[in-house]
Amino acid sequence: MTLIVNVRESPSGAILVVTDAELIGKKFESEKLQLDFSSSFYKGAEMSEAEILEKAKGSYILHVSGAEAVKVLSSFIDKASVIEIGGVPHAEVYLGA
Repeated sequence: MTLIVNVRESPSGAILVVTDAELIGKKFESEKLQLDFSSSFYKGAEMSEAEILEKAKGSYILHVSGAEAVKVLSSFIDKASVIEIGGVPHAEVYLGA
């Protein structure tokens, strides 16, 4: 399992973008939604599960894509909020300040 992490800063706090590595560079669509993993938004560095969980604690928003990423961050994600876009599990979680 390899996860790619990008931390994006916003005026409200950090947005933690966690993506299954095998999705990077690909594009998935379903009806009106799409995930374009070729975007720089998803590019970042590999991190361990422990590092990701630690960064999640201090984040404002989690943007999570892929089965492994959702699994790693499952303690932060309400199962009902996970959607599938082109077969890829995806969740966005507002953690607040």
